[in-house]
Amino acid sequence: MTATVGWLPAPGYWLARLLIQRALAGVYLIAFVVAANQFRPLLGERGLLPVPRFVARVGFWRSPSIFQLHYSDRFFLVMAWTGSALALACVAGLPERGPLWCSMVAWLVLWGLYLSIVNVGQRFYSFGWESLLLEAGFIAVFLGPANVAPPALGIVALRWLLFRLEFGAGLIKLRGDPCWRNLTCLFYHHETQPLPGPLSWYFHHLPPRVHKAEVLGNHFAQLVAPALLFAPQPVPAVAGAVIVITQAWLVLSGNFAWLNVLTIVLAFSCFSDRYAHLVVPDSLRPAPAAALAAGPGWWQGAVVALALLIVVLSRFPVRNMASRRQMMNSSFDPFHLVNTYGAFGRVTKRRYEVVIEGTDAAVIDEATRWREYQFKGKPGDPKRRPPQVAPYHLRLDWLMWFVPLSRGADQGWLVALLGRLLEGDRAILKLLGANPFPDQPPQWVRASLYHYRFSSRAERRQSGAWWVRTRTADLVQPLRQAVP
Repeated sequence: MTATVGWLPAPGYWLARLLIQRALAGVYLIAFVVAANQFRPLLGERGLLPVPRFVARVGFWRSPSIFQLHYSDRFFLVMAWTGSALALACVAGLPERGPLWCSMVAWLVLWGLYLSIVNVGQRFYSFGWESLLLEAGFIAVFLGPANVAPPALGIVALRWLLFRLEFGAGLIKLRGDPCWRNLTCLFYHHETQPLPGPLSWYFHHLPPRVHKAEVLGNHFAQLVAPALLFAPQPVPAVAGAVIVITQAWLVLSGNFAWLNVLTIVLAFSCFSDRYAHLVVPDSLRPAPAAALAAGPGWWQGAVVALALLIVVLSRFPVRNMASRRQMMNSSFDPFHLVNTYGAFGRVTKRRYEVVIEGTDAAVIDEATRWREYQFKGKPGDPKRRPPQVAPYHLRLDWLMWFVPLSRGADQGWLVALLGRLLEGDRAILKLLGANPFPDQPPQWVRASLYHYRFSSRAERRQSGAWWVRTRTADLVQPLRQAVP
């Protein structure tokens, strides 16, 4: 049974809804754990971009958040772990054991808590997958528990989100860098993407004809497949399969937090139970359609209200997709309900990395020995293989990728980061990998720009290095530890 327009139930999507809810709750769990682990040094009271300073200048309705009403590092930690616990409960399906409203409240609280984090997260929460998680999470409020037939409008809303996500990304590529039109962008992208993964070196060294085939496949998945999402089955299932395959390819080739995983989750809405059972164990069989209630009238009304709200708010992203000045990853309302998406309209052709170094020398001269701080995910030591970190999100590492693109302009948080290293701030050091000064902080720190490129096959065999790097410029001149 295909999803029916209207509030009518769509029992043929029972299993699809189950997979979507469980997987979406899993993504929420990762997001809240990331927040609990990283928020204090990045955005806490002594963070690089402190929340108290932000809420003092930005009002509640511009950035709705529970932290507008009260903020402390301890309070934030309680909220983050509350979100983690609730997400884990949703993964296990515990809220569904109660009445329908109980499930709705659980998903609404997840959405509200994460909205509160994103809306005070500033640059560290400026990525498109934050809005994507919020928009998908808000739709999940209205999908209903396991004993109620999935609402057809909920399935349509998820596909509409998937359409905007993929089609918007495809359009911005066609309008952007010429390399997307001449099929050469992936000659560079695997090497210059924000956080390469363990297989990125191998992807980069694929033959040029394979790279061109990758781009063609991307164009098909983002510009053709989305147009098929609203056709009768089995056409949406075929389009969903294309999207899942291309997103799995992206998972293998790089680290994009939970963007690719969440896109795959949304694509589950394309598979009715007839097709979902091809890849799901028999133990996860849906309840008989006859046993599923349509849901009470108030809930059906809420689903219709959701659909009308999406229709009204969709005029902004639709207008944006039609514009020649299409924006990427933008929200048109402070609640992130219906957003516009897109990425890599421009592909960088050369990779530059910020390398942070320190020294315990009292005086700097040409003989000074500088020791390098290592990050957990971003390239540093040329002999370290790029790690797999996604769907976990290393926020500091990601933001460091943008610094060379602006040559350090408007990057006050970077200077603040160097200051914390001079202090030996433990919270900041936990965000990094190897600390070259385990006993006491350095006397001086500096930030330099290096050009990085993947080693060739011959260079890799000879040196064992994954990268070849060359120092190109000073980014931040040496800063000295404050003299007591």
